[in-house]
Amino acid sequence: MEEIAAVLGDGARWRLVELLAERPRSVGELAELTGLRQPQTTKHLQALGRVGLVTVFPLGQRRVYALEAEPLTAFAGRLQQLASLAQAGDRDVLARYRDAIAQEVALADSDHWADGRTFSFERVLPASAELVWRHWIEPSLLASWWAPPSMRVSEGLLEPRAGGLAVLEYRDADGRYRSEGTVHEATPYERLVFDLSVLGAAFSATYEVGLTEVPSGTRLRLDLRLDDTTVAAAPSIAGIETGWNQVLDNLADVIGAYSKESPK
Repeated sequence: MEEIAAVLGDGARWRLVELLAERPRSVGELAELTGLRQPQTTKHLQALGRVGLVTVFPLGQRRVYALEAEPLTAFAGRLQQLASLAQAGDRDVLARYRDAIAQEVALADSDHWADGRTFSFERVLPASAELVWRHWIEPSLLASWWAPPSMRVSEGLLEPRAGGLAVLEYRDADGRYRSEGTVHEATPYERLVFDLSVLGAAFSATYEVGLTEVPSGTRLRLDLRLDDTTVAAAPSIAGIETGWNQVLDNLADVIGAYSKESPK
């Protein structure tokens, strides 16, 4: 597919394909229709032939080139697959994020503009409260879910005790993104409260995680409150709702898979 894409990237070759799609033609006819010299036309046809797009056969005293539909159909199918992936991808997420940034920037007229703002999220997870708790306080389990798409957790720590360390660091191809804070309360299998300051993003947040056993597993409620916000924090704050929905979906998927492999 890559070879076909490269060959068709040339405008003259693309025009030859268009002409040959109508019917087989000779080199002379193609040269006349495209305005190319015959040697140039022949070289382009040879390039198309090397990737299987055209074949040549004798017709009396002439050599006629014909377009091969099969590789072109396969190429078109691959393009359609890519288009479908693009439509089903994260473009809607990016569009919402862009709109949210514009709204937040319009509101951010001075420091502390978003102090006290709260967000709440809930999920019912198919696992015991103990297992959900472990996915918050065990570094290896925390790293398996607490990262947005295209990133990974390079360091994650929530020490389950008052005064414990709270650290979260993401990495991607462009760099690292680190938050640091303190654990304020840790009641096993029930409640975890901590704060994190996003380094370089100019705001901090307090997180309250509550776990409640329900017949289908565990209801998780996350409440988040902002503090120390600055004007520069607007783009990061705009992404909070989308980002947390993504990572909590990750948590649900990870816990679901973990429960099947290691039922508790």
